Amino acid sequence: MNTSRAVTVVRSLSVLAFVALPPLAGCKATGHDVASPSDVGAMPASRDFEAAVDIPGAITVETVVSADWVVNRSGLINLDHPAAKAAHLTSGDEPVEIIFHAVHHPTRGLFLVDSGVERAFRVAPERALIRGMTSTLAHLEKMTTRTLTGDYLAARGETVRGVFLTHLHIDHVLGLRDVPSPAPIYVGSGDVSEHSFEHLLTSGIVDEALAEKGPLLEWSFRADPTGAFEGLLDVFGDGSFWAISVPGHTPGSTAYLARTPSGPVLLTGDACHTTWGWEHGVEPGTFSSDQAKGAASLAALKRLVARHPAMDVRLGHQELHPASRDRAAPQPQPPPGVSGGAHVK
Repeated sequence: MNTSRAVTVVRSLSVLAFVALPPLAGCKATGHDVASPSDVGAMPASRDFEAAVDIPGAITVETVVSADWVVNRSGLINLDHPAAKAAHLTSGDEPVEIIFHAVHHPTRGLFLVDSGVERAFRVAPERALIRGMTSTLAHLEKMTTRTLTGDYLAARGETVRGVFLTHLHIDHVLGLRDVPSPAPIYVGSGDVSEHSFEHLLTSGIVDEALAEKGPLLEWSFRADPTGAFEGLLDVFGDGSFWAISVPGHTPGSTAYLARTPSGPVLLTGDACHTTWGWEHGVEPGTFSSDQAKGAASLAALKRLVARHPAMDVRLGHQELHPASRDRAAPQPQPPPGVSGGAHVK
């Protein structure tokens, strides 16, 4: 890609849309150290996993909206899919949410899935992970903050025992600096080592988010012998919380499933960003590194939910079941450079 074309592309991108660039010879997602976790639970076959899914468990999951944003629909939904064409979907602004999930295990404590948005975005934008020229390229003026990660953790008053990232894109690491550094951070295999041009733009942000953290702990999935999934991990070894390999959006994309007192809760990550994409079975668009794999991963999750129809599905950036989310109101007085308008739904 020549320089003038690269500038044109970058100017058209939000932070989410950085991942629309094709994987070219570039740098890694981060230069941060990587290790294998020493506390991984069992690696069950899918038949054992599914035999337990509908049995109520003791995990609780709260999904918190940190901010509202607007990005390009073409990255969130494959507009070339026949269903998208039949619906006459076109490229344009699509409202999204930046979220994190607070997962509480009765004996292991509090874990986060993804990280939301750090407090600095509201109280000290000059020190935020996205600032200066990057904030302009990211269209930060379209962001409205809500429950920021540091505020949520301060109110909860509980130690975070770990962070499970669904993948390593920057909109999923923007709250990590609000998480105390001793908390280990887990990520899917392949996300760190993937080389692409877009990492030239984003790796510095990811590095800064991880600067005070220990090594990233990389899931190592074993293939599911039944072929229902790319891989499964029983995270705590007690059948209460599973990691599911869903490559496509990124090589290491990971969904998570929790057994709660009210039934199973599926956290798709960006295997599906949008309500429309989930309801019509259409995979993410240009934001993905491998759309074919993304389509296969989404189809596997859809089949899982069809087999377990009571499952509560929580998507990567939009809301499928309104009752499942913290609907905190937008902050009334955001800092300069961050929109304070009414949030878009």
